[in-house]
Amino acid sequence: MEDQNDWHPEEIPGVREALKNNDIAAAVARIQQVLERENNIPLNIAITGETGSGKSTFVNALRGLSNGDEGAAPAGVVETTSEVTPYPHPNYPNVTLWDLPGIGSTKFSADEYLMLVGFEKFDFFIIISDTRFRENDVKLAQEIQRMKKKFYFVRSKIDNDINAEKRNRDFNKEETLTKIRDDCVHRLRDLGVESPQVFLVSSFELHLYDFSLLHKTLERDLPKNKRDALLRAMPNISLEIINKKKKTFKHRLYWLAAQSALGAAVPVPGLSIAVDAALLVGVVTDYVFAFGLDVPSLKRLSDRTGVPYADLQAVIFSPLAAAEITKELLLKVIVQLGSVATLIAAEEVSRFIPFIGIPIAMGLSSITTYNILNLILDKLADDAQKLFEMTLNLKIKDE
Repeated sequence: MEDQNDWHPEEIPGVREALKNNDIAAAVARIQQVLERENNIPLNIAITGETGSGKSTFVNALRGLSNGDEGAAPAGVVETTSEVTPYPHPNYPNVTLWDLPGIGSTKFSADEYLMLVGFEKFDFFIIISDTRFRENDVKLAQEIQRMKKKFYFVRSKIDNDINAEKRNRDFNKEETLTKIRDDCVHRLRDLGVESPQVFLVSSFELHLYDFSLLHKTLERDLPKNKRDALLRAMPNISLEIINKKKKTFKHRLYWLAAQSALGAAVPVPGLSIAVDAALLVGVVTDYVFAFGLDVPSLKRLSDRTGVPYADLQAVIFSPLAAAEITKELLLKVIVQLGSVATLIAAEEVSRFIPFIGIPIAMGLSSITTYNILNLILDKLADDAQKLFEMTLNLKIKDE
């Protein structure tokens, strides 16, 4: 797998030429274009299944929403999806989940159905059932495969099955899950699917059952840029997800530091700080959104878990969480990072040293930006982990 830590700014198309022509502004702009493009890779996920299978609830869960939240897909016991409906992620509109009408609710064959919903725009399909997968599901899967797209079977509402089975005196959770999974697999094999894999999921408890395995499978199957888009939009359902987000962001620090270094090559007082501040606002805002530390996400977490918003805030350490990220707030935070503030001052002084000043300033700017973002990233990831552990412990107590 390609590691962004091994990428260098001159390897970005157009940067080497700009540097040869001493066009620093063009080099900075090119790096910024690449970063923005990477942040806006489109990912389109199709969710389909029979009436009442839980498609809309699953769409909402993947977007970090509960049924009834503003912008949530309408959910109900009857078919609520009569046409293809897009639901962009609230923080990452480049990631869109498409709620498709169940194929059983249409009069179309599988191939006609896929043409009708515009199959070519989807990166993969998730086929959902809350009981047994049926012939229509299999026909659809086979047609998706014929058109060389990926599909995944999700058995939903597993929490309902577990709660029902708990009434039995000899209840065993793992045996129940194995029984449900084997039943789905055997059914799909009987209908003609070779080596089917079924993921057991509760849309209300994504941290349980097979959702983590589903995410790992999607990660394996998607190209890297799509994989990163999925990860950034993924709810924090496990410490593993949070750590993967942190690792992915750390891989991008080299590019960001390189952009800062090139900005420092222009000998104008305060310019590097101004460029860096604008850069930092966008990057840190992205961190806050990805870790679910923005105010709307925290309020939704409070509503979903029943934990008072003030209690969630109480475990957050970073002043950048649950706040609007502005240049003023960032500068205030940076000043509190003593060693980093010293580097900024040294950069401003060094840029006017004859001959060697600009290279020194570039090096200091690169180091400064890297250190600032690395420290901020660590603190925000720590806050996300504390929130996850807090809400998970409360769920365990309730159970």
